[in-house]
Amino acid sequence: MALGASHRLHDGVAAVETMTRFALAVLALASGVYTYLGVRSILDGSPTAVFFAAIIYSASVSVAIYAFWSYMARFYPHVTGRTGRAAMLGVMAAGCVMILAMSSWLNAAALAGSAALEQHLAETVEDYTADLDQAHQNALAAQSLLPDIQRASERFSQLAASERQSGALTGTTGSGSVVSLLTQMSSQLAELQNGINASREQVTTLFLDGQKRLETMRTLVSSSGPIAPRADRFSSEVVALTGVIASLGQTSIAPSIRRAADDLSLGFIAPIPDGAEADLVNRQDRVMETIRTSVAAQSRVLSEAADEILSRAPVAERRFVPLSSAEAVLRYASDFIPAWAGAISIDLLPGVLVFILAVVHGAIRKQEESMPFAERITVAELMEALAVQRAISAEAADAGTVEAIIEANVARADEDTDLHGPDNITSLDRKTPRKVPPA
Repeated sequence: MALGASHRLHDGVAAVETMTRFALAVLALASGVYTYLGVRSILDGSPTAVFFAAIIYSASVSVAIYAFWSYMARFYPHVTGRTGRAAMLGVMAAGCVMILAMSSWLNAAALAGSAALEQHLAETVEDYTADLDQAHQNALAAQSLLPDIQRASERFSQLAASERQSGALTGTTGSGSVVSLLTQMSSQLAELQNGINASREQVTTLFLDGQKRLETMRTLVSSSGPIAPRADRFSSEVVALTGVIASLGQTSIAPSIRRAADDLSLGFIAPIPDGAEADLVNRQDRVMETIRTSVAAQSRVLSEAADEILSRAPVAERRFVPLSSAEAVLRYASDFIPAWAGAISIDLLPGVLVFILAVVHGAIRKQEESMPFAERITVAELMEALAVQRAISAEAADAGTVEAIIEANVARADEDTDLHGPDNITSLDRKTPRKVPPA
């Protein structure tokens, strides 16, 4: 069972080796293509220089990814020591970080760059919409004082009319100093009212212009086509809208109301009583003092209301910063998680293949450790062992033949010595026998 499983695993590894190489090549090529698209979006210069620079960079990325994962697939599954395996994992982690840094974010820029730029433009539209609304509200805040100013103006006008017709204040009819003072106060408040109405018309015109700019910007964001020309037109609209918002901030009538309110109190000049009788003069003085008190109270109310309007936070100056597709993908990464997942998977998917091979080779080693030696040895190893055995046997046979020849010669030499003496030994007998090769 173990021998059969081990052989099947060996056969499987051999069968998928070509597929593994092909998969690594395809994934490296795909990463290089998307890297090329991402690089082109961030390079500046002539089209030819950008083209060749992007081609060279993307080719380098493809070769680096293929070489790195080929090395890992070749060596990592066969490293069994704990220290060696930890070192290889550290190298793999460092390589993955480098691949993410040089390729994955550019792949994400190619996959979701246009969408990220549209996201940037859409959020910019929302920011400028809020700025326009705030500037419009600040400019119209003074309009809330219009009813109070209008009522005060009408009250002074009605008092002047009553004094002129029936002498409601001094008891004497006619147009004297009291009527003149009341008419003066009514006229000042009426002028302030007219200024607020004129400001309303200007604010409305600017606000409508700002809304048209925003509508154009929204159309540019949602329309189809290349993002680059749309982004350029968007920038032009942003500049125009920024001017509109600045103009709205400068058209607020609140500072003018604040100054007019101070003038009502500080610049109050009562006319000289023109009564013919002393009693009438005293009554005119008392009425004008009452008018002074009323004007001071009205001035205080308007000043406090104007101060409250002026205390509002002005619209912060906003600067639109155009982004490249790569920068937009990085800034809005959380909104494009699927694109990031795809870009990273293209580069790091070979790591899964490496771990699969490591698991398979580990299973093979574990199964072979439990098998007897006779089952673990391969045919090639058996043939090599037999060849070594034959060589050893041949050397042993050669050594035995040489010893037999030496012994025979020694025996012959002894016989000749006994029969003829030492002097009759032939020169041939004195020669040392040579090694006879085996037949």
